[in-house]
Amino acid sequence: MDSFPAFFPLAGRKVVIAGSGEAAEAKARLFDGSPATLVRLDGHAAYLPGSYSGAAFAFIASSDEVFVQAAAGAARAARVLVNVVDRPELCDFNTPAVIDRGQVVAAVGTGGGAPVLATMLRNDIEAQVPEGTGRVAALLAKFQTEVRKTLPALHERRAFLRDAVMGEAAAAAREGDMDRAGQLFREALAKGGARKGVVRFIAGKGPADLLTLRALRALGSADVLVLDGDVEPEVLKMARRDAERLDADGADAPHLIQLAREGRQIVRLITHPVDPALVHALTQAEVAVEVLPVAT
Repeated sequence: MDSFPAFFPLAGRKVVIAGSGEAAEAKARLFDGSPATLVRLDGHAAYLPGSYSGAAFAFIASSDEVFVQAAAGAARAARVLVNVVDRPELCDFNTPAVIDRGQVVAAVGTGGGAPVLATMLRNDIEAQVPEGTGRVAALLAKFQTEVRKTLPALHERRAFLRDAVMGEAAAAAREGDMDRAGQLFREALAKGGARKGVVRFIAGKGPADLLTLRALRALGSADVLVLDGDVEPEVLKMARRDAERLDADGADAPHLIQLAREGRQIVRLITHPVDPALVHALTQAEVAVEVLPVAT
């Protein structure tokens, strides 16, 4: 790891942008809607250390070398971290490509050396993160203390939360209905650690970028993976690393039914058409079944 990523809380913090032009405006747009206090500097004020006093960090954006050197020197004299736009050799930190979903923030950095690549990767990730994801994070944060009290055992709490981000409460939050989301979350929490098992069939032949968002979430929350022998390795990488893995030959209908009745979240990664007899046996046993197609 060449750079260490870190997230700075912005509430009550001061951020300085020194300079003018499109590069300075682009940095300012990064903070649209944020709780930070944004201070814009130009001219002589940018040369004074006092202008940067108390700032969390500063951006210097100018094509004027004298301005850049003087402003960066003033900011550092005030003991403020500095980013000089398009001058990685003068930066204390680099600005990543940011996916902003409110309380959910993701970032892609390339050490300042390949911003176009970072932007392309950001776009790929952004497509997988729905607009309402931040509201789901806000919902979980609201109930964090209550969840800990209700489910003191770590493994039960993690299992509940994995189900919650896939459940009806999270769906309501993503749609913006926070009152209903809260009601559904309380109802789920009242049931405690009780889980309803499910078997989800997902195409494992690849390529991985054809997986739907729902399939990716299922892989991320699976307790058990049942695999055909020729599953695409890139698809398998999307699953939880600590999920139990079973060979398809050793996981017949009775075994899957037993696991589901234990409340396990099972993903059956298939490289051949779904076996109708298996689906019939599961549904006859009242096991929830989902078949998640690939994107087209």
